Amino acid sequence: MTTTATTTTRTAGSGLAALLGFGVAATTAASAATMIVAATGHAAGVSLDVGGAPIPVSGFGVLTSVFSLVGVILAAVLARTARHPRRAFVRTTVVLTVLSLIPDVIVDAAPGTRALLMLTHLVAAAIVIPVVARRLPA
Repeated sequence: MTTTATTTTRTAGSGLAALLGFGVAATTAASAATMIVAATGHAAGVSLDVGGAPIPVSGFGVLTSVFSLVGVILAAVLARTARHPRRAFVRTTVVLTVLSLIPDVIVDAAPGTRALLMLTHLVAAAIVIPVVARRLPA
């Protein structure tokens, strides 16, 4: 009888480096998508004025990047500390996405602007959350 050693190797799509790489890629895609949504809305006549001051289209991308990267860092922490990182990440980020809509509802802006702001939050979440969640252990 012959005994062979079993080794476990990580695939190219696993690990912290892959999580961060895919997270940064998703962040970039989400930032571009929110700027496209904002620019398209503005071109269709939706005001980007909030509280009497306009939000630049690039501002959508910058804020999307900042908060998406916070989500990627959250995923990295959960990957090391949570018993079920994927489930914890998805639940947490869905709750945070819903909470992020509250300021959009109460902000001093036209109804169309409010809707556009909420849409950009949902677009970013729809891009980042699944990409990052797939890189986390179930």
